[in-house]
Parts: sequence; C-alpha cells; structure tokens
Amino acid sequence: MATAGTNLSDYDQEKLPDASGMHFGLVVSEWNHEITEALFEGAKATLLENGTPEDYITRVNVPGTFELPFGAKLLCHKDIFDAVIVIGCVIQGETRHFDFVCQGVTQGVAQLNHDYDTPVIFCVLTDNNIEQSRARAGGEHGNKGIECAVAAIKMAALRLSLQQ
Repeated sequence: MATAGTNLSDYDQEKLPDASGMHFGLVVSEWNHEITEALFEGAKATLLENGTPEDYITRVNVPGTFELPFGAKLLCHKDIFDAVIVIGCVIQGETRHFDFVCQGVTQGVAQLNHDYDTPVIFCVLTDNNIEQSRARAGGEHGNKGIECAVAAIKMAALRLSLQQ
C-alpha cells in the first residue's frame, strides 16, 4: 500500500514557496460528498495557511468524478489560475464502472496537463471501500487534499518562475 507508513498531511511549510499571490481553482465532485468535502477542506485550509487569500481560491462543483476534467478545462481556459486541483473519489463496486471512470478521469487530467500551461493536480481517491477513502480524507493516513494543495503550490511556483 502506497500510503502505509505515510501521513498525507505531513509537509514542511518552511520549504514551500510563498502562495500569497497565487490563484487556485478547485473542481470538486459532488459524488461521494462526505469524502470530497473533507478533501476540499484539507486543500483549502492548506492554501490559506500558506498565504493564499480566500478570494484567490475558486471552487467549482461538478456532478461526478468523470466530469472533473471538463470542469478543470473551463478553469484552465480562464488563464487566471496558477494551478487547478481536481477532487474526487471513486469506490470500487460490483461492476467495471469503477475502471472506466478511473481511466477516463486519469487520462483527462493527463491530457489537460499536456494541453495547457496551468498545472492540474490529481486529488482523486480510487479505493476499494469507503473505509479506505475515509482513512485518506482526514483519517489515519491523513488528508490527500493537503498533499495535493502542497503539490499545487509547488507546481504554481514552478510555472510562475519559468514565465519570467
């Protein structure tokens, strides 16, 4: 297990770039709301703790995880965001639907990172059951939303440094 022995919430704030002038878009799936809301709260709190003003954080909701790439594309088109985080949760069920959704959203986010100069950060849990998702959305393994916000800050700083 990739998260065994790792707390997704741990990071060294001293090593992060200043995020006070950065704009972030967060695209949040409404499906598995309990989990996606916890991931969103972790990401937002981390952005705020690292200097991002609240009005520089834009939230967009989409119905499900499969719709995350489209929501992110709309934000990337605006060309005001330094990074976009897509937040979703897909839990294995009895059918292959899980595989198609996970593959589609993964390919969609990868394509956005190829097509746009705005980094799109993948904060999508793909777990076997709700207990695994809870463990990664503020439970025993920390909060993946925090980890992804840290990645967004780092990637936004990289983007900005290379634009100058």
